[in-house]
Amino acid sequence: MHQIDVNGITVDIVRKEIKNLHLGVYPPDGKVRVAAPLAVNDEAVRYAVIGKMGWIKQQQAKFTNQPRQSPREMVSGESHYYLGQRYRLDVIEGTGPVKVICNKSVIKLHMPPQSNTEERELALQQWYRKEIKSFIPPMLEKWQPLLNVEVQEWGVKKMKTKWGSCNTSERRIWINLELIKKPIQCLEYIVVHELVHLLEKHHNARFKAHMDNFMPHWRLHREELGREPLGHDCWDQQIRRNQK
Repeated sequence: MHQIDVNGITVDIVRKEIKNLHLGVYPPDGKVRVAAPLAVNDEAVRYAVIGKMGWIKQQQAKFTNQPRQSPREMVSGESHYYLGQRYRLDVIEGTGPVKVICNKSVIKLHMPPQSNTEERELALQQWYRKEIKSFIPPMLEKWQPLLNVEVQEWGVKKMKTKWGSCNTSERRIWINLELIKKPIQCLEYIVVHELVHLLEKHHNARFKAHMDNFMPHWRLHREELGREPLGHDCWDQQIRRNQK
């Protein structure tokens, strides 16, 4: 990867064995990244960026105005998100087992005495992972027959540049753990999005037609992801904004 300057904007260029140029704008500060075919030179990339400059600045303004969470300290009274709702964290130290209990407005985190920030974060992340893994199988059972596709494997992991990914050759999908903090319809949208990649690998007109057919309101779910507060790590909005 290398960088060029276009009208005062730093553009990261990654060259890949792809047919078309893809331009994306990423949070938290609106970084511009271009995935370009091997044969496309920097000057062609520069012209492509200039042609999308208005849209780039519009996306950067959205990220600037988007609400953000402060760094998490894992202390009682702190706000944490689960399925799109904000909860107050209540850290309870005792001799019992580590566990997480979520009620209508509070996430109770039971920890050993004198637990540190990292240990509390790990316990909450493990609970988040368990929760998201409980939601995905029913969604696959619902959508795979509708799309007439089937994954060979799926998993959950943290990803900084995507909400999900699909390896079409191995028929494997990955879902970003951070989606457990978003509304459930956003998680379902990403699951469907990755399954549709088994029908069409690229984000082209055929891909959008499949999404329109199977999930007519998918653009609303995409916009909802964009309205959600960014975590301190500032995860990407997943679907490349150049797909509009």
